[in-house]
Amino acid sequence: MKIIKYLFFLLLITVIGGAVYLATLDGNFEIVESRTIEAPDELLFNTVNEYKTWEQWNPWMDTTNEMEISYAEQTSGDGASYSWKHETEGDGTMQTLQAVPYTSIEQAITFFPPFVGETKSTVYWNFEKIAPKQTKVTWGMKGKQSLMEKLFWLTQSTTLSESIQPMYAKGLKNLESLALKKMKAHTISVDGITEHGGGFYMYTATASAIAAIPQKMTQMFPTVQAYITQNQLPQTGMPFTVFNEFNTAQGTAIFSTAIPVREKVITPTDSNVLCDFLPRQRVVKVTLKGDYTYLKQAWQQGYAYVQEKGLEAIENAPAFEVYKTTPELQPNPAEWITEIYIPIQ
Repeated sequence: MKIIKYLFFLLLITVIGGAVYLATLDGNFEIVESRTIEAPDELLFNTVNEYKTWEQWNPWMDTTNEMEISYAEQTSGDGASYSWKHETEGDGTMQTLQAVPYTSIEQAITFFPPFVGETKSTVYWNFEKIAPKQTKVTWGMKGKQSLMEKLFWLTQSTTLSESIQPMYAKGLKNLESLALKKMKAHTISVDGITEHGGGFYMYTATASAIAAIPQKMTQMFPTVQAYITQNQLPQTGMPFTVFNEFNTAQGTAIFSTAIPVREKVITPTDSNVLCDFLPRQRVVKVTLKGDYTYLKQAWQQGYAYVQEKGLEAIENAPAFEVYKTTPELQPNPAEWITEIYIPIQ
């Protein structure tokens, strides 16, 4: 009987000692992982902010097919939430506490793991814009472990940080892949024959290699815009490019970057920004929704339509493309809209 009492007290002392030891362990934790992604901050923020996208990049989705996901009525922005159930990993919920476009998101995550009980932590995201299409994304989680959580991780071969951090790194890599895929999305539609209204426009022109056109355009458009702003001219439409000559055999082009204005403008003789008029004309219209890298394909489809329909392009009437959205207004290339107009007889 004394031996049983002795063993009982020994066990009790061990349990108490273990509890005291666990209580002295620092339960505070913070796990942080970052990745610089070649995508605009707005696209990345909107992707993370919408819980229904998480199934496409969340690293834990890769490890199991048995997770049951339930979405609340609101799945993005402040108050949005979703929950999951898993037989072995346990259940959980996540709710967005605050979403600040396009810089940060704060979320509350609650786990119900087996044998541990309810655990709560704070998840946070930061989106640091480094360049127009480059963002440093930081994904972190912080909180305080309960006594049972400390005991659980003492029984594991890895720590909480060692378990979570590689998954965060994988998740950010998955997020990058998804963002790049979204940015490549594009559609080209040949809208057929229509009439373009024409009008006056301010422009500056140059000759260059075809490959150098995008770089030249980024230098020329600000010049035209500055002239319009300085002279307080009413802008009546979106910027466009007129292709005066396009020699694919020699790889050269003469083109003008232009912005439409309300009326004819008389410019000084030494001005490098001039005024011209685009007549009302019959055209074949092509619409590209997507990155400018697909413009060549869109032009090819437009001219193929002209040939297939037995139409005749007007040689001395230059074709042009209008930028209905710009990178400054819409950072995601998949959302850029460019209209191509090919004048026809």
